[in-house]
Amino acid sequence: MNAFSRRGACPALSAPMQTGDGLLVRLNPVSGGPSSGGLSPKSLITLAQSALRHGNGIMEITARGSLQIRGLTPASARLLATEVDALGIAVRTGVAVETGPLAGLDPQEIADPRPLAECIRAAIDEAGLAQRLGPKVSVVVDGGGQLAMDAVTADVRLSAIRTDAGVRWLVAVAGDRQNAAPLVMVEEDAGRNIAVAILRMVAEKGQEARARDLTPRQLTSLATWHSFAPPSVLPDISPSREEIGNSHAAALVATPIVGESGDGSRISPLEGEMSGRTEGGATERQPNSFQPIGTLALASADTALGIGLPFGSMPAEKLIDLTQHALTLGANEIRLAPGRALLFLGQPAAANQSLQNTATALGFVTSPTDPRTRIAACPGTPACASGRIATRDIAETIAAENRDLLDPSLTVHISGCAKGCAHSGPATLTLVGGENGAGLVVNGTAKALPAGYRPGYDAARGVSRVAAALRSARLPGETAAACLARLGAAGVTEAYRQE
Repeated sequence: MNAFSRRGACPALSAPMQTGDGLLVRLNPVSGGPSSGGLSPKSLITLAQSALRHGNGIMEITARGSLQIRGLTPASARLLATEVDALGIAVRTGVAVETGPLAGLDPQEIADPRPLAECIRAAIDEAGLAQRLGPKVSVVVDGGGQLAMDAVTADVRLSAIRTDAGVRWLVAVAGDRQNAAPLVMVEEDAGRNIAVAILRMVAEKGQEARARDLTPRQLTSLATWHSFAPPSVLPDISPSREEIGNSHAAALVATPIVGESGDGSRISPLEGEMSGRTEGGATERQPNSFQPIGTLALASADTALGIGLPFGSMPAEKLIDLTQHALTLGANEIRLAPGRALLFLGQPAAANQSLQNTATALGFVTSPTDPRTRIAACPGTPACASGRIATRDIAETIAAENRDLLDPSLTVHISGCAKGCAHSGPATLTLVGGENGAGLVVNGTAKALPAGYRPGYDAARGVSRVAAALRSARLPGETAAACLARLGAAGVTEAYRQE
């Protein structure tokens, strides 16, 4: 077993990470084909039983669709690794090259992303890049469809676009579907080459580097570089002294090249990808807000049933109960989905209602409109020694009492401490545990200084006060986020502190 990984690294099975409730490991199972995240029901049941024996019994599905087991010790982490090996569960290692959870099965896919993803993995291995890149560096290959990877951030993104000339791949860097900087539109082979060229540039900056650290000049070079050059050949570019170390360079590219039209002319993102028009008269697909929860049609005329874990976490016993019921109904595969959900495949469509009813009774999320999908919450007390507030209890109360506050325009983050493990980015409302109780941060992260406090046991009531202010001030048709922005941070904080 390797030494415990540092915070910020990926807590793989061979390198668990120290957290407030012991060691944590993260598994990225490889399904039978070259797609992502599949387990048999029996394997998931056995894995949950291992989590009960060796950890604290808390299992999680992350926002990226990975499986986490918490509360391990150095000795029990070794035993868990041995049992995973004995189960024959193949776990993805190296640079993460991710596809959607229904890759190859979704009738609404623009293209099956798995062949391109496999080519990129092979090229990364051939170039020896895994050892030179940091553990957080990732690639997303998004074929579109019902569960597109729009919300998943990556250093390199390749998104399938349907054009008059066939499927092309939009290559973008450093972000999710909405904010990644687009570079170029290319065919599949060129997409592989340019993706590996980007990773080589990142590797040359060191193991702490990410694609966001590439300079404007480097990105322009990549966009204009002949896309079919061998991936081992980098564009002829050397950053100037002023460009070296500019961590926000990607955001400074004023007009990144998106692609070339059939007549050789170039189109800017404002004229093409961002406005809905792409080369050759293609219609660019809009960002997908579909939740991985509910019934999903498959290409084989079968269905998958998506069931969410509240706040991404569930006791192993409940996962066992749900999976055992799924097994009796005929489910033969379970895939992990971004958005903290499980996809059950193989059961007859007529069995989905029974499985959904069981999941509801056990406390899982079975509706995409469930207000719990708008809340990110870490384990908190008593599960985590670092936690200062009972995050999950607070989250459950907020979800039950303030459905109107939790519309799709905002997110609420409840963090047991200032580390912000459940949600690293800013949220509309963040409650963070500290010495003074539950602090409120408006439009910030858990690391920010709270503007006001309540006792931890009373935090949910404070959010109810905010919801009451929102109901009073909300204009017709106004979203919760827009109303809170109009009230301002001071007004929201005052409402939170009211008795």
